[in-house]
Amino acid sequence: MSDTDDTAVLRTRGLRKHYGQGEGLVRAVDGVDLDVAPGETVAVMGPSGCGKSTLLHLLGGLDRPSGGEVTLTGRRLDRQGERALARTRRNDVGFVFQAFHLMEELTAVENVELPGLLAGHPRRAARRQASLLLERVGLADRAGFLPAQLSGGQRQRVAIARALANEPLVVLADEPTGNLDSAATLDVLRLFDSLHEAGQTLVVVTHDARIAATADRLISMRDGEFVDETRLTGGTNTRLGALAGLED
Repeated sequence: MSDTDDTAVLRTRGLRKHYGQGEGLVRAVDGVDLDVAPGETVAVMGPSGCGKSTLLHLLGGLDRPSGGEVTLTGRRLDRQGERALARTRRNDVGFVFQAFHLMEELTAVENVELPGLLAGHPRRAARRQASLLLERVGLADRAGFLPAQLSGGQRQRVAIARALANEPLVVLADEPTGNLDSAATLDVLRLFDSLHEAGQTLVVVTHDARIAATADRLISMRDGEFVDETRLTGGTNTRLGALAGLED
């Protein structure tokens, strides 16, 4: 729903993901055009089953489209082979999921350093980066804790730190506060706001209008299509107002 932007970090054109055929055909994503600018936070809202999570998986190369284009800084993800696509996911995209997806047998710092190790970084450098990120998300004192020893909000902050481990071009978050209480949601939203202020590009799928209000742009999705787009012009004041609403 955006005009063409040659500076876009992430771009789709005519993006489709269909399942089945004939009367059983499901158009999970159906002809989506999107441009995400550097440093922009885009929120996508819509009812369950409207295609939000499928869209996020397509944007991050976790799933292959049925048609159309997905471009990350000029590279067509839909044309990449499996090895190149895995490298892109590992190095250029950070993922945050509702269910955290932490390795239960690894400590917080080991979870956060894992992407760096998989990318071939020296262990010492990966551990140093992980420690810095845990400090950034306010969990330096929980570095040696297993996920089972952490609260839901703490686990999500570890997951966010892990998503940032390889300094990704874009972070994709799928209902990042869906499993959290109000206090933990506020902590995570403050963290996302700090990422926004630091210039991190973010695409967030959410059901929560208060979370969507912290974005620069809100896109409404229904039946696999974008049906409305609103630019939130309040900037930092809008985000701070949304955060204040969570505290009420």
